[in-house]
Amino acid sequence: MHRKHGFDAASVQVTLGAAKRLESVLGAIARPAEYKPWFVYRPIFLTRERIVGGVSFWNAHAAALAKAEQEFGVPASIVVAIIGVETSYGRNTGSYRVLDALTTLAFYYPPRADFFRSELENFLLLARDEHLDPGLPTGSYAGAMGLPQFMPSSFRAWAVDFDGNGKRDIWHNPNDAIGSAANYLARHGWQRHQPIALPVPNAAANAAQVSEKVELRRTVAQYRAAGVRTLDAAPAELSAVLLGYENKNGQEYWLGFQNFYVITRYNRSPKYALAVVQLAEAIEKARAAPAPKSSLSP
Repeated sequence: MHRKHGFDAASVQVTLGAAKRLESVLGAIARPAEYKPWFVYRPIFLTRERIVGGVSFWNAHAAALAKAEQEFGVPASIVVAIIGVETSYGRNTGSYRVLDALTTLAFYYPPRADFFRSELENFLLLARDEHLDPGLPTGSYAGAMGLPQFMPSSFRAWAVDFDGNGKRDIWHNPNDAIGSAANYLARHGWQRHQPIALPVPNAAANAAQVSEKVELRRTVAQYRAAGVRTLDAAPAELSAVLLGYENKNGQEYWLGFQNFYVITRYNRSPKYALAVVQLAEAIEKARAAPAPKSSLSP
């Protein structure tokens, strides 16, 4: 850090020396929710509380969401759903000191030590650039921060000061969190007014065409030629990927497009991406529904 970034070597030693190894972090990273089957994973996020909370968050921050949609092309419902999945609209942004989490994983978790050492480096740079005490920011067990749960490298690259107050504050400022999440998706290739994902009717031909990775290597037309019964709403020329999701009584199938792929740049799990899509749809539907009449109404 001293030679590469001009940090005072003694200060870095003091900062890292104050970090604590956390066994709870090592335990948590060994059992992420994405390892659960879809029929267990989906109900974690598609709850009435999270849908109602999404409507409330949208209503409270409608102006910022509309501005983000206009500027970045990302639907408000998707931004709301990502913040909902990540932190329940800011109610659970994580209680670990980011310094402790990243130091623990950088030096005591060999499978991804290089990644977390890079994130620790970015965190120290972030703290310097944003004039933060590195011992104060909190986040998830993996070091993800704020309402949108940005890793330090993502913060440095894509966080924005969306309300123009001179600070990029994704911990306490929903406007910055909204703008930052939308900017992230836009910078990763979000296509304005394009489809995200469509369900595919269950058929025997589907299983052989399912991809294990979210890679857009075929078109809708090619899937149709292989016997996959796609919906008419999917334009033939669109690049797509067919994904299977485990239910209690078999598989369900979804065709993901470019914007689905972009959501998996936020989190690589196809389950995460579909949960975001379905939560976004549920929130949008709930928000559009007429309010129930009061029992006192005439």
